[in-house]
Amino acid sequence: MERVVLDGRSLTLEQVEAVARHGARVELEAGARERVARTRAGIEARIAAGEVLYGVNTGFGRLADVQIPADQLARLQLNLLRSHACGVGEPFREDVVRAMLLLRANVLAGGYAGVRPVVVERLVELLNAGVAPIVPSQGSVGASGDLAPLAHLALVLVGEGEATLGGKRMPGAMALKLADVEALELAPTEGLALINGTQVMTAVGALALLDAERLAAAADVAAAMSIDAMEGTDTAFIAEIHAARPHPGQVASAANLLALMQGSQVRDSHQACSRVQDAYSMRCSPQVHGTARDALGHLRRTLAIEVNAATDNPMVLPDGRVVSGGNFHGAPVAAACDFAAIALTSLASISERRSARLVTPEQSWLPAFLVDASGLNSGFMMAQVTAAVLVSECKTLAHPASVDSIPTSAGREDHVSMGTWAARKLAAVVDNARLVLAVELLEAAQGLDFKRPLRSSPALERAHAIVREVAPPLDGDHTLHPDIVAAARVLDRLDPAELLKG
Repeated sequence: MERVVLDGRSLTLEQVEAVARHGARVELEAGARERVARTRAGIEARIAAGEVLYGVNTGFGRLADVQIPADQLARLQLNLLRSHACGVGEPFREDVVRAMLLLRANVLAGGYAGVRPVVVERLVELLNAGVAPIVPSQGSVGASGDLAPLAHLALVLVGEGEATLGGKRMPGAMALKLADVEALELAPTEGLALINGTQVMTAVGALALLDAERLAAAADVAAAMSIDAMEGTDTAFIAEIHAARPHPGQVASAANLLALMQGSQVRDSHQACSRVQDAYSMRCSPQVHGTARDALGHLRRTLAIEVNAATDNPMVLPDGRVVSGGNFHGAPVAAACDFAAIALTSLASISERRSARLVTPEQSWLPAFLVDASGLNSGFMMAQVTAAVLVSECKTLAHPASVDSIPTSAGREDHVSMGTWAARKLAAVVDNARLVLAVELLEAAQGLDFKRPLRSSPALERAHAIVREVAPPLDGDHTLHPDIVAAARVLDRLDPAELLKG
């Protein structure tokens, strides 16, 4: 994907990733530019007529009843950015910031904010020039939108704040000069329009979602490898069982597990064994993985709406009315991110339980800690401990943010979403889950090595080969940190559909 055209209505999550992570160029659709210009003309006519409009010629929040003289309206907007840029903490990654810029440009392209077309065009210029504002990650309560982080984002647009360009951190004015981008002079309502929305929580959530969807697919592969290495059965994955409880994610995961294990010599070697049932961490993988898939499906539907949603306040309606509402409240995104974090924590948890079984000889029928000469060698003993602590962290992070609220702005903003914290927690859970699955993947590959000369299924042997490209077999103790990191990086290549194609 080399080019993304913004119209405020049809942006996809995959396009967000293409711009944020892969440098796709951005353009503003001509029709969107005309729509934005029409809306702006209506705002200017109302200002000229002396109408009182929130955030245009009044103060903000509790100060909404304070009218601002006409000669101070541009200063009002600049003061807004400066006063609200009070975020703290580690800056967001550059890909997240690029996603924020894209989403803010797209929402303004919808024509509900009343800005001049140049505001949208200047955001697009920043993206295409590679200027990434420094945006602290803490400071948003998720209503009235992501005010503090978006203020940091917007400051660079006016030649203030800080940014990176070519990997170097510098003052915003210098970044604009080097990138040959002209600093924007704000007109009435434009400062408010740049910061009033859910684009930070949506950017963080969208990139976390895309990563999590790939992890959910890889989890089926890791589970199938583990189950085969421990001589588990695939009977629990037959379609008839899951058709009787047809949650879509469960059905999809079970189908993957069944297909991935087809043709395994390891599986065939123990068909006549006396075991009737496997442990829950093996047998119930489709139910747990499927719940994560369904939670991510809900988050995808929510974010697919949100990336094209008008979250401004005030809003300029198509008939010209300027009205105040609450679309900036991040409740939908917050709740969906919380649900996804909870479900992904369970996915990580069941993966760690399979890892624990793999290193326990009484449960796996494999050498202790998956290494020869155990005792002299500790094998995967501590790798499983690492997975355990990561899951424990996920359990803490899974506590919902969306159930919390704390009044702000002298009580005017008396219920907030905590949506940005919900999205940030989700992203942390995704990062942890990736490493937990990497540990399982390494252990499962080692378990299959101990089954030689028997081979697993063709699909799982392809997965095994991908692991072995980046991590050697554990013939004796060596430092496992690089192997875990490397295995985490190849999880995106473990798509069941691709592995089954051959």
